[in-house]
Amino acid sequence: MAKTRRGKLMNIPRELDTPLTYAVHARDKATIDMVAEAVHHKHVLLAYQPIVQSQRQDRPAFYEGLIRVLDDTGRIIPAKDFIDSIENTELGREVDCIALDLGLRALHRAPDIRLSINMSARSVGYPRWMQILKRGLARDVTIAERLILEITESSAMLVPELVMNFMGELQRKRISFALDDFGAGYTSFRYLRDFYFDIVKISGQFIRGVHGDADNQVLTKALVAISRQFDMFTVAESVENAADAAWLTESGIDCQQGYLFGAPSTTPPWKEPSAMTVNGRTAG
Repeated sequence: MAKTRRGKLMNIPRELDTPLTYAVHARDKATIDMVAEAVHHKHVLLAYQPIVQSQRQDRPAFYEGLIRVLDDTGRIIPAKDFIDSIENTELGREVDCIALDLGLRALHRAPDIRLSINMSARSVGYPRWMQILKRGLARDVTIAERLILEITESSAMLVPELVMNFMGELQRKRISFALDDFGAGYTSFRYLRDFYFDIVKISGQFIRGVHGDADNQVLTKALVAISRQFDMFTVAESVENAADAAWLTESGIDCQQGYLFGAPSTTPPWKEPSAMTVNGRTAG
């Protein structure tokens, strides 16, 4: 079929020559341009969210540093609004580098915290990312054991052998690894056995409303059992109410993360410990 007149006039590739695909392409390009502009002007920051122990919910076990960018109006844009658009691009590697650098600086300034930072498997072996890591580790000998690197299940499965080798090298330096969004993808259990992740973060799609959902209860318990078999620490994501938190605690989840315990904050919460709330109450 020949290109439409609109496609010819606008020089749109054939695969984009429908209203829907063109709209998606235009949206992604606008997103990439927005992130590129933020990176260029250094309008990038981390938002910190606490992860608490199920049996000790009054204080964080560690924090997750979540990348944010500022658009041209100064609005804070969360990663979920742009990460898919940049994941396969050089810009995605730049954002991973910035996130790591910001996280390492936070660990250096706050010697009593542990912090997890997200990265893509596509950044494994990326020279500048490794340079930033080596520089940060050299700055403070305690940083390695306080740093957790999070890799999503879907990302890890792209190049499993490469990720395994990368993890082994950095784990020897005492850096920990978390498998993010576990259960949302299509992990081969053979790879899960070989990866040796230290932490498994169970996808929020199974956690939201789990106290009243028999199907998700079965699935969550199965994911917990798999994690225990491979000696991996468990974190439940997207915990939003006390009933879910109580069920997860009873079911043996090690740690929990979600709005019940604190929203991501661009102000480091360890500087304001009295601001953290649990079940609506201030935690000391």
